[in-house]
Amino acid sequence: MNAPLSPMPRPVAVDDGHAPASKPKRPRRWPLLIVGALVALAAATVLVMRLAGNPNANLVTAPVTIGDIEQTVLATGTLKPVKLVAVGAQASGRLVALNVKLGQKVKAGDLIAEIDSLTQQNTLRTNEAALGNVRAQRDEKLASLALAEANLARQQLTLAQKASSRADYDNADATVKQTRAQIAQLDAQIVEAEVAIETARVSLGYTKITAPIDGTVLSIVTQQGQTVNAVQSAPTIVVLGQVETMTVRVEISEADVVKVRPGQNVYFTVLGEPDHRYEATLGSIEPAPESIKSDSSFSSSTTTTSSSSSSSSSSTTSSAIYYNGVFDIANPDGRLMTYMTAEVHILLGEARKVPTIPSSALGNANSDGSYIVRVLTGSGTLDKRTVRIGLNNKIRAEVQSGLVEGERVVISTPEEGPKQTAMPPPPSAGGP
Repeated sequence: MNAPLSPMPRPVAVDDGHAPASKPKRPRRWPLLIVGALVALAAATVLVMRLAGNPNANLVTAPVTIGDIEQTVLATGTLKPVKLVAVGAQASGRLVALNVKLGQKVKAGDLIAEIDSLTQQNTLRTNEAALGNVRAQRDEKLASLALAEANLARQQLTLAQKASSRADYDNADATVKQTRAQIAQLDAQIVEAEVAIETARVSLGYTKITAPIDGTVLSIVTQQGQTVNAVQSAPTIVVLGQVETMTVRVEISEADVVKVRPGQNVYFTVLGEPDHRYEATLGSIEPAPESIKSDSSFSSSTTTTSSSSSSSSSSTTSSAIYYNGVFDIANPDGRLMTYMTAEVHILLGEARKVPTIPSSALGNANSDGSYIVRVLTGSGTLDKRTVRIGLNNKIRAEVQSGLVEGERVVISTPEEGPKQTAMPPPPSAGGP
C-alpha cells in the first residue's frame, strides 16, 4: 500500500521588517447620490406647492410709471412752396435767350427769357402804318368838309336871293352831311387802329418773359433754342417758387378728420431727418376732398358719358377718402425742399409727468367711462381696481386716479400671451 500523502508545509512568513502592502478601498458614493436626489425632490416639491398655492405667479405685468403721453392723429403730407408759379409764354416763336439757371433767386420783373420778336415787331409796324393811313384819310375828309360847308353857305345865300335852285341847295347840304359821316367813320377806324397797335405792343412785350413774383427757379422746362407754340395753351418756360415759407398739405382720413380743428398744434418729420421735429399750427381744413373735381354730378353730356361718369364715381366712392389740412412752416435755411414727404402728427392732447400704464392693461370701458384693471399686490394676490383714464394713444394710457407709481398691472396671462398694439400706418403718398 502506498503511504498517504503528507500535506504540503505552509510557507513560513519571514519578518524582514516591512509590513505587507494592503489593497486601496473604493469610496462609497451612493450615499451622496441618494442625499442629492432627496434634496432635489424636496426643492421640486416646494416649488410645486408654491405654484399651486400662488396661481398668479405667471401673470405678465407692467409697472405704473411716470412719463409723458401724447394723443395724435397721424397723417402724411407733402411740402410745397407757399407760392408756386409756372411761368409760361404767351407768344409763339423760338426761345432765343434764357437768362436764368436752376436754383437761381429772381426778383419780380427780372428778365427770364426772350422769344424771337421779329413777327411781333412787323405786326406792330403794320398796325402803325394802318393808323397813319386812316388819319391821313380823315385829314382829307376834313378838307372836303370845309369845302362842302363853304359851298352850302353860298347855296343858302343864293337861294335866299332866288339866284339858285332848291336842288343845288339840297345837294350841297347832303354833301356836308355825307362828309361829316365819313369823318366819324374814320374816327372809329382810328380807334380800331390804335387798339390794334396796343395789342401788337403787348404781343411784342410777351416775347420778353419776366418773373411775376420773387422766388427761386425750381425747374427749367423749355431750353434755349426750342420753339414754343402759344396758340392753344401757354407753354411753361420755368417754374418759380417762394421756398422761404413752405406749405404742407396733409391728407387726413375721413375717420380722423372729425377729431381735428384749425388752430391745433402739429409737428412733423421728414424722411431724411426722422429725429428732427418741425412744429407749426394747423391753418385750415379744406371742406371737400380732391375727388370732388371728378364728381359725376358735374357731367351733363350724353347718356353714355353720364353712365361712364357714374361708374367712375362709384369706383371713387369705394376708395379711401382724404381731406386736405393745410399749414405753413418757415424755411429760412432751405432745408425743407419741394415735394418732400412729411409724417405729420396733429396733436389732440398731451400730458407731462403723469402716471401711465400700457393700453393693453385696459379692457372694455364701463358705462361711466371708467376701467377695471387687475393689480398684482406685493404679497402675490390679484386685486381688481377701478381707474380713470385720460389720454390714450393705444400704446400707453394716462392714469388719472386709481393707481400710483410702482404698482404692477396685469397685461395678460400666459395663456393669452402679451397683447400687441400698434399705431395705424400712415396713408400712402400716392393717396387720392
